[in-house]
Amino acid sequence: MSTERRVLPGTGATPRAGVGTVVWYDPGTELPDPPEGGVDAAAERERFADARETAEAELERERERTAESVGEEEAAVFDAHVQFINDPTIADAVEDAINDGLPAPNAVHGAFAEHIEQFEGMDGRMAERADDLRDVRDRLVRILTDGDRVDLAALPEGSVVLAERLTPSDTAQLDPERVAGFATVTGGRTSHAAIFARSLALPAVVGVGDALFDVPDDAEVMVDGDAGELVVAPTDEERAAASETDAAEVRPDPVSTADGKGIEVAANVGQPAEVEPAVQRGADGIGLYRTEFLFLDRESPPDEDEQFETVVEALDAFPDGRVVVRTLDVGGDKQVPYLDLPEEENPFLGERGIRRSLGPDADLFETQLRALLRAAAAGDGDLAVMFPLVATVEELEAALDRVDEVAADLAAEGVDHALPELGVMIETPSAAFVADELAARVDFLSIGTNDLAQYVMAAARENDRVADLHDPFHPGVVRAIRRTVEAGHEGDAWVGMCGEMAGDPEATELLVGLGLDELSMSAVTIPDVKANVEATDTDAAADLAADAGAAGTRTKVLERIHRS
Repeated sequence: MSTERRVLPGTGATPRAGVGTVVWYDPGTELPDPPEGGVDAAAERERFADARETAEAELERERERTAESVGEEEAAVFDAHVQFINDPTIADAVEDAINDGLPAPNAVHGAFAEHIEQFEGMDGRMAERADDLRDVRDRLVRILTDGDRVDLAALPEGSVVLAERLTPSDTAQLDPERVAGFATVTGGRTSHAAIFARSLALPAVVGVGDALFDVPDDAEVMVDGDAGELVVAPTDEERAAASETDAAEVRPDPVSTADGKGIEVAANVGQPAEVEPAVQRGADGIGLYRTEFLFLDRESPPDEDEQFETVVEALDAFPDGRVVVRTLDVGGDKQVPYLDLPEEENPFLGERGIRRSLGPDADLFETQLRALLRAAAAGDGDLAVMFPLVATVEELEAALDRVDEVAADLAAEGVDHALPELGVMIETPSAAFVADELAARVDFLSIGTNDLAQYVMAAARENDRVADLHDPFHPGVVRAIRRTVEAGHEGDAWVGMCGEMAGDPEATELLVGLGLDELSMSAVTIPDVKANVEATDTDAAADLAADAGAAGTRTKVLERIHRS
C-alpha cells in the first residue's frame, strides 16, 4: 500500500482538523466452527443467558461514561442496545438455533443476520439501526468467545483511527486528548459516530469509501473535517493549518464584526447536560433548545412542573442572554411510543412539528405552553418560544391563539407568568416564501438550514445517496436564506439561524453578509465562529453575499467564498 500524498474525499463530521499516525481498528469477532456432534443445548442456553447479563452490565457502564463525556442524549443509544439484547424475537431465534445444534456464538450471529439485512436496505437513521444491531451482536459474540476487546481509550497519543465503521461504543471510547481524529469507510453526517465526534470536538471524516482500505497502518494523515477529506502524507503547510484550527480562544462576551455590528452567537442544546458546556464555550445564549429530550425514552410525557423547572434552569444559566425554546417537534424520525404516532409513507412530509401540536397533541402543547409562560416570569434570562415546521400563516395564527388562551387561563388562575418573545422556525419553502407575513406576526424568525435544504432540494438529509444535493451552499438555499432575512427585517423581526450551516466557520462571512442577527450552533464551534465574526467587515461580507446570491451553481458560491 502506498503512502504517497493523496486526498480521499468523504463527508466532514466535525469542523476540525487533526494530524496523526494511522491505527487501523478491527473489532475482530471470529466464530468457532460448530462441533460435528452437536451441542449441549441446555449449557449453550445458559451461556447465552450469562452473556446477555454481562452485555447489559457493560452497556450500563458505557452509558454512564458516555453521558459524562459526550452527553445524555447521545448516551441514550445504549438504552436501545439493551432493548435489542432483551428483544424476545431475537432471543427466541437464538434459542431455536441452539436447539437445532448450533453453539451459542453461531446462534447469536445468525439470529441477528435477518434484522441487520432488513435495516441495511433502508435509508438514513433506519440504516444506522443496522450498525446498532451489529454492535450488539458483536458484543455478545465477543463475550461468548472470550474475545479480547481492543481498548480504544488506550491508543498512543496522536493516533488517527481508521475503520470500516465505528459503533457508538467504539466512538465513546475515543479520548480527544489522545486521538487526533478518525475516518471511516461508511457512515454519514447523522451517523452515531459523526454525532459523537461533534460532541467530543474530535476531527472526523466519514463515508470515505473503499479507498480508505488502501491507507496503511503507521501512515501519517490529516483528518480535515472542514473539507471532508482525509489527506495522506500532508504537506508542512497543511500540518500548520491543522494545528491552527484548534487555536480559537473562548470569548465569553458578545462579539461584533470588525466595524462594530453585533452578532449574537448562541448554542444549540438538546438536553440540560449541554447547557454548562455551552456557557464554557462562550455562548451568548441558547438559540435552539430542543425539548424532545423531555418526551423521549420514557413511558409518559413530562408534567408541567418538570418542564417549567428545566426551562428555568436554562434561563438561569444565561442571566444576560436569551434562550430560544422550540416547542415539541416529534414525528418524522422522532418516535414517541406513548403518542402512538401514525405510520406514514413519508413521515418527513407528514404529521410532525406544529402539525401535531395543533392536532392530536393539543393537550401536550397546552401543558408545554403553560410551563413556558410560567418560566418566562421566573427565569433570569430572556425566554423566546419558537414553533417548528410552520408552513402556513394559518398554522402560526392558531399557535399564537393558543398562547393567548393559555396566558388568559394562567391569569384567571392567578398564576405568575409572562409572554415570551415568539417566533417561527423557517424550515419549509412555503415559510420562506411567506416570511414577510410570518414576520409581521412574531418577534423573530430562525432558519433551520438542515430541513430547509432538505425540502428546497427535495433531498432527504439522511440519505447518503443524495448527500451531494443536501447542501446549504446551493444557490437555491442561499437565496431562500436571503429572502427570509430581508422579509424578517422588513417586518421588524430579528432573524437567526440554528442549522448546521450556522456553525460552519467557512460560512460565517456569508451569513453576516446575508444579514443574520444571530447564529446558533453546536457549542464546539462557537469559539471559531466568534473569532470569524470579529474578523469580518460587513461591507465586504455584503459584497460576498450579493455575489453568492447571484451565483448559478454551488461551485461558484464556494469559489466566491474562498476568494474572500
